[in-house]
Amino acid sequence: MKKERAKIGVVEKIGYSAGDAASNLFFQTFVNYLLFFYTDVFGISAGVAGTMFLVTRIFDAVTDPIMGIISDRTISKYGKFRPYLLWLAVPFAVVGFFMFVTPDFGDTGKIVYAYITYTLMMAMYTAINVPYAALMGVITPNSIERTGISSYRFVAAYCGLLVVTGLTEPLVGFFGDGNEQVGWMWTMGLYGLVAAGLFLFTFFTTEERVEPPKSSKIDIKTDGKDLLNNLPWLLIAGATVFQLMYVVIKGGTTPYYIDYYLGEHSVGFLEMVGISPGISSFLTTGALATLLGALCTKFLSQMFDKKKTYVGALMLSAIFCLPFFLLDESQTDLIYISNILSGFFFGPVSVLQWAIYTDTADFGEWKFGRRATGLIMAASLFALKMGVALGGALTGWVLGYYNFQANEVQTDETIYGIIFLIGVVAAVIGVLGALLMTFYPLDGDKMEEIEIELEARRGELDTATPTT
Repeated sequence: MKKERAKIGVVEKIGYSAGDAASNLFFQTFVNYLLFFYTDVFGISAGVAGTMFLVTRIFDAVTDPIMGIISDRTISKYGKFRPYLLWLAVPFAVVGFFMFVTPDFGDTGKIVYAYITYTLMMAMYTAINVPYAALMGVITPNSIERTGISSYRFVAAYCGLLVVTGLTEPLVGFFGDGNEQVGWMWTMGLYGLVAAGLFLFTFFTTEERVEPPKSSKIDIKTDGKDLLNNLPWLLIAGATVFQLMYVVIKGGTTPYYIDYYLGEHSVGFLEMVGISPGISSFLTTGALATLLGALCTKFLSQMFDKKKTYVGALMLSAIFCLPFFLLDESQTDLIYISNILSGFFFGPVSVLQWAIYTDTADFGEWKFGRRATGLIMAASLFALKMGVALGGALTGWVLGYYNFQANEVQTDETIYGIIFLIGVVAAVIGVLGALLMTFYPLDGDKMEEIEIELEARRGELDTATPTT
């Protein structure tokens, strides 16, 4: 009998999306504040922090695929992927808290502590987010429905972004009462408690429905070979590296750009509504624009398809970074407007990114007869974290090259390095990611063909007539 392909309910969509809000309380902190925290609060140099971001990826190169393989092979009464949300919600929060503790150590001790806690946090992020990302691929077999879920997911993600950009600095001030080290510690402790609750909410409100092909046997070598022969995955993974480098360079340089380049400044259209300009307002207005762009994703992807929307949106977002380099510090209204436009066009990018990844999992099953959703999402998360690492490392190294000194008046050379990073380097890298995705081969018609054939193979249709 044909299985009913019911639409996923709103509660389950919201429940699934809560997990991304949880992750983004930390991920967006990493993107927008982590380098600034390490240099201006924790007390290590930009170059050391940048090198740490890259070195820890060696560890991720091992942990990410292992977590994908483990989750693909997990058998429990809760499914393959949901159990990790239950088991790891609290450890994730605890490690996140200790990462932002500033110990009373010397320079070497602080560097060692930073390496240990950052590496542990990246491992914990992998352990809970690989199963979480893979979960979307087994909630429903329907590609269009997954795009809808992805829209909910990234609205929640951007809500997490808004919390980070709008509340982090006020919370640091509230908890620290003049002591930024104490303020950061308790702010991230609060974020950890909220994140743990959201992950548990995801666990209790979602269901796994898609089973791997019954003929599929455990063969790690074959799964890895299939992944490397999955051209659509290779392209979106490569684009993800560029995309996250772009995000991290832009976001990570923003606090320096505001504090050391714009300094004390005014923005007419913000002050008209009683908003003071600064790091928080710059990030928050951009985040609100990004959320608005994310809400347009379904409409845009139906009009242009996922690939064209992703390519166009990422390219436009990157191009609107150029005014950060071209405009001088007196043209603050135009600078803020450029940031808002860049944020708006970035909105659909992350929404579509993960929906595209689940499409590549379907492609892999269709082409190779094996489904390894966990491995695909683990490798995809590694691509994401590689982009974060390369972006963070490049930002730290460039700031070091231009002789950035924390909490001091910067030289003209250093100021040039800051605006060159956020205005030129970020834009070029974003455009490169968009250009790479122009070669992506899966359009709407191809995905419909793949979906129908996979349903036939899984016995989900009354008549399983193979396509030719």
